[in-house]
Amino acid sequence: MPLILKDRDPNLVEWMDRPDCDQEKLFNTYRQFYTINKLLSGWSSLFEKYLKPIIKDNGGSATILDIGCGGGDILKHLNKLCLNEGFKVELTGADPDPRARKFFEENLKNTEIFFTGKTSLQLAEDGATFDIVISNHLLHHLTSNEVTSLCRDSEKLARKLVLFNDIERSDIGYGLFAVTTPLIFRNSFISVDGKISIRRSFRKQRLQQLLPNGWSVKRKFPFRLLAVHQKERIDG
Repeated sequence: MPLILKDRDPNLVEWMDRPDCDQEKLFNTYRQFYTINKLLSGWSSLFEKYLKPIIKDNGGSATILDIGCGGGDILKHLNKLCLNEGFKVELTGADPDPRARKFFEENLKNTEIFFTGKTSLQLAEDGATFDIVISNHLLHHLTSNEVTSLCRDSEKLARKLVLFNDIERSDIGYGLFAVTTPLIFRNSFISVDGKISIRRSFRKQRLQQLLPNGWSVKRKFPFRLLAVHQKERIDG
């Protein structure tokens, strides 16, 4: 009988979030995120639609903050896209997990991507601001109250755009992920944690209910939700 993902299960804990998880598998997970996110998360198209117009209007430069950046794979991808366009962009990853900092220092030390261990709240309290604030696969890790708080922090941090990219809970998505990922991703938490992530993730209506006024939720292929707060109008 197929699994029916009726209700979000926020009590599940992903292996990579456990403080005693295997570090080798965790770092392999960070490395493999680059591949799986490039295939499924759609940041190339998000860059074209949301980020690129803002950066162009800003004279080809911008500051971008990735909250919950993990191993920095999204920042690496965005950096390549920006370099291809000739943009001068300052990229910063924020993650309070000291293991993320260690991976960052070992694998991105020769890049121009910055790292901070501060939370969104700490950054907002410091008065930090960025043109664009993003996250990838962060929302489903949070409680409902934490999602709302993150949005409030991000409204203070972003001068022009907040874009949170996450999973939409889906039986079909769960089934496809469960069948395909064990064949591709080995010696990491990708497969087991991905299934937990889907079970923890939101459906569109519920996520919209959690967001403050001025936010919208858009559905994207495949099985994606975008939480968007725009201070500059982007059509489409």
